[in-house]
Amino acid sequence: MPAREMRMEMFVRALLRRDFSKAKGHLEKLQKMAGNSEWGRGYSRAVNGFLSALKDGDPDALIVQLVKEGNREMAGELLERFAGITEQEFRDEYEKGYYTAWTEFLRAYLNQKTLV
Repeated sequence: MPAREMRMEMFVRALLRRDFSKAKGHLEKLQKMAGNSEWGRGYSRAVNGFLSALKDGDPDALIVQLVKEGNREMAGELLERFAGITEQEFRDEYEKGYYTAWTEFLRAYLNQKTLV
């Protein structure tokens, strides 16, 4: 498993445990790995959003709904949709980075034994 995906696994586990200080440390390492390109900025925006929405418990955020419900089927459908977006040639690098973060998050999320 590539280093960024392993780090995403650790980030997801910390988020699911609501250990936001540990998640913040993993987030910083993910951002460093992603870099400062357009792709990296999109990726960083997504992972920051995951942490912020879960920390704040924003009921309107997709990530909060997903984690609250622990719905593997919904996560699988989102993974398929978002992975497809990253393959679309007309998408800019920012979008591709953003949706790559989502796909990595969803894969790591689905790898967890328990979701809630």
